[in-house]
Amino acid sequence: MSLFSRILTGRNFILAFAVILALSGGFAFWLWLGVPAGHSLDQLSGRHPVMVAPKLEQIPSVRIATPVGWGPGETPVAARGLRVSRFAVGLDHPRVILTLPNGDVLACEADAPAGSMGSGMNAAIGEWLMKRGGSHGKSPDTLMLLRDGDGDGKAEQKFVLRRGNGLASPSGLAWRDGTLYVANHDAVLAFPYRLGETTLAANPRKLMALPRGDHHWMRNLLLSPDGSRLFVAVGSASNAAEKGIAVEKGRAAIWELDLHSLRSRPYAQGLRNANGLAWNPVSGQLWAVVNERDQLGPDSPPDYLTDVPEGGHFGWPWYYWKDHRDDRVTEAPPKDLSGRVRRPAYALGAHVAPLGLAFGGLGAGFANGAVIARHGSWNRKPLSGYDVVFVRLDADGNPQGLPVPLLTGFLTGDGETRGRPTWVNFAGDGALLVSDDTGGIIWRVAVR
Repeated sequence: MSLFSRILTGRNFILAFAVILALSGGFAFWLWLGVPAGHSLDQLSGRHPVMVAPKLEQIPSVRIATPVGWGPGETPVAARGLRVSRFAVGLDHPRVILTLPNGDVLACEADAPAGSMGSGMNAAIGEWLMKRGGSHGKSPDTLMLLRDGDGDGKAEQKFVLRRGNGLASPSGLAWRDGTLYVANHDAVLAFPYRLGETTLAANPRKLMALPRGDHHWMRNLLLSPDGSRLFVAVGSASNAAEKGIAVEKGRAAIWELDLHSLRSRPYAQGLRNANGLAWNPVSGQLWAVVNERDQLGPDSPPDYLTDVPEGGHFGWPWYYWKDHRDDRVTEAPPKDLSGRVRRPAYALGAHVAPLGLAFGGLGAGFANGAVIARHGSWNRKPLSGYDVVFVRLDADGNPQGLPVPLLTGFLTGDGETRGRPTWVNFAGDGALLVSDDTGGIIWRVAVR
């Protein structure tokens, strides 16, 4: 090859490299720019939300708030009549929190298991999104015990109840009669645990194997009122069954585990990613918050809060909001499914990512309702969620009206977030506790 040819080849290489950089930069800018929403969250919320026609996104647009942390003295903004303070600080990605009967609070420090996003380009995008949203990339696998011994609203004592040693992306927690139930991403475990103990040294019993925590890894728990059964929420392994239905076996469901026989069965299905589980105090029914599917546009479909009856099917992946068909799913649905898909009870807005759920109240202004932590959107413009809301219940235990902001101020207004509300639970003194995974804080909300 002549010198001229070598120079020309070098120039072509440089030109090609420049084109690749320009295209990749434009692609990244397009991802970041996002498709603007056409409806407000209020329009997409409540018992009768606006149902927006889907706008198929072959590649998702990305609009995620970058966590920047809380400065000294900074706190979220509590609703009128309430005040917020720091119950516990310096935690490592706290997610699920559980208040024990003696007032101690357990917190799971956890993140997604390694390889949960699979492999390939979609996995790379997914892992990038998780890190942009505050994921550490490695799970701490720790159970922390927090104790407010002097009753001043601050946990002055912190104990590492257990770290590693069989814990694998733990999330679900439940306790009764000397047994602590923990849901790893791939199994339900039972530890002997007496109230007041500050270590969890005994080996656990494995009660139930779970599908590995791919895509949606949190596995949340709720005991039946009589303590005989354990309900286990298991999310899907994909957005809309793009990996095929076979890999979704046992997923997108709430399972019921008999604690005496250790037999399990699907209690309800078609729930893409159910998270918070709670018993409605009025009706006595099981309720859940659910993350719906993505890449159908910024306004569709809404995430939701709903009652979950035994045998109920909520349509995923074939249908959403009862009778809206997702044409991306080419595999045939089960026979006669279309006629028995349930309509969710209450919409929480599109892509707000509801996680924690607790029924209760805070003073006269928030006397009887559902408290929900909305972790926040990653693909909606404007950013949505990143707050804690209150949904009022009527005399029959049904949600009414629109979500009322209870705790806000997580977003800075500049495309950044100081933290992300993750889980909610009431403390022994009636205050509301809110875990903030990216802030490493558990907030305490009380009546003024």
